[in-house]
Amino acid sequence: MVIREASLTDAVLNTLIAFSRDWEKEQSCYGYRANGPGDIAGNRVFLALEGEEAIGYLFGHGFQAKNMRSIIPDGAPCFEVEELYVIPARRSRGVGKALFDHASRAVRGEADFMVLSTATKNFRAILHFYIDELGMDFWSARLYKRIGGNAP
Repeated sequence: MVIREASLTDAVLNTLIAFSRDWEKEQSCYGYRANGPGDIAGNRVFLALEGEEAIGYLFGHGFQAKNMRSIIPDGAPCFEVEELYVIPARRSRGVGKALFDHASRAVRGEADFMVLSTATKNFRAILHFYIDELGMDFWSARLYKRIGGNAP
């Protein structure tokens, strides 16, 4: 497996959009919808490859922290991971960790913090991945409980 930063060519864009359609079909995240070109444009893209075949991706962008003072000083340079995806056949084999590690090394001189949000339905697995395997810290959670109305 090789991880590399990729230019956003038509071929790379088509691969990311196809993967996001597969991800949407999985229904593993609340509200996830497949990406269009505008969702990806302007982001740095990292690909996991086996031979010439893409098996996962991470994309995100840099920003200056604002109103995050409880953990990150205003103005601190950050990198927001917008999406990290690995095809189902390659999950739990270190691909996601390799993508995250590569991206964090690539942006280290430009960002002091890596941040992300998740809307996964499997919070135990995702917290294990991000906290136990990647060494991230927990910052916040938004929880819900339906107490009325029509169930979906």
